[in-house]
Parts: sequence; C-alpha cells; structure tokens
Amino acid sequence: QVQLVESGGGLVQAGGSLRLSCAASRRTFSSYAMGWFRQAPGKEREFVASINWSGGSTAYADSVKGRFTISRDNAKNTVYLQMNSLKPEDTAVYYCAAGPTRYEWSSWGQGTQVTVSS
Repeated sequence: QVQLVESGGGLVQAGGSLRLSCAASRRTFSSYAMGWFRQAPGKEREFVASINWSGGSTAYADSVKGRFTISRDNAKNTVYLQMNSLKPEDTAVYYCAAGPTRYEWSSWGQGTQVTVSS
C-alpha cells in the first residue's frame, strides 16, 4: 500500500482557485494510477478526476470538466489537482487515492477540506 498525504485545501470565494497536492510515500509511486475524490456533507463520496501512471491519460467527472486539471510529478511522488472557477457546490472533503489501475483504488489519504463561499 501507499501512504498518501493531501494538502492545499482551504476557504476560497466562488470563482477563485486552489491547488491540492497529494504526496505519496513509496518510490514505486510512478507505477500507480492516482485519483481525486470528494465527499460533501450528507452525500456519498464521488469521483472527481484520475490520471494513469505516466500522466498520459486523464479522466474527469462532468461536473468539473474544463475547470479542474489533474497532473502528476513522478520525480516528486506527488499528484496535483488544480481547481479553477470554484463554485459553492465544490465544497467537500477531497481525498487522494492510489491504485494499480484507474478502476481499482487500494490506498486513500486522510482528506483535505475545501470550502467555497458564495
């Protein structure tokens, strides 16, 4: 398993931007697919974005397409989520995940809170 630590959450006004980071513990980070998920109060956890091991393939939830960008730096064992044009409905705890493929998530971070005020 991979230990994951998210950072970069906070409070931002609608229309603003934040960049989340997720640092992984293992040197085999580059062999893992990485993903971002979020969970709002009273709702189930939902997929936000994913990226394959090389960074050459990404996927996004329809609700964030065109506003969020996932990227990774395998030399730094870190995956990022750049969030632009934030909306109040983006408010949630954001979780980083790692897995052998983009459909199997075996490790999760502790989450970071993102709050978007209107």
